[in-house]
Amino acid sequence: MMGILKVVALFITMKILNFLKPKPPQPTIESYGQTGSGLELVQIQSIMEWLFASLLNAGYHGNSHIIWYNSEQLDLSLEQMLKKAIRSCEPVFLYRCGSRLSLLPETYYWRMMGEHPSMRIYQLEVRDGE
Repeated sequence: MMGILKVVALFITMKILNFLKPKPPQPTIESYGQTGSGLELVQIQSIMEWLFASLLNAGYHGNSHIIWYNSEQLDLSLEQMLKKAIRSCEPVFLYRCGSRLSLLPETYYWRMMGEHPSMRIYQLEVRDGE
């Protein structure tokens, strides 16, 4: 009987310790302009899943940003969010919903992520040598 109590106590202790153990960090993606993108929720979910998996695959576990940019329905607050994201030094992505990309300061450019089949997702990059 005493042996069974020790096993049960050990099991309960292990469960408590496992619960208190810190969880590994996961990337987070802040989304801007999603409601004005004109995309269906299924499309947005698919893109977000792909981006999340890409961040995990790259070993990135911090905060990142995605901007749903529709050049036909400009949202002036998106430019403000873009400037904030640039200052944060965190990865910034853009999904082009319209026909054009947003303008950037001279030292930055949008690099198309050819890994995504839509050819509409870009990552914000700093120009070399600047």
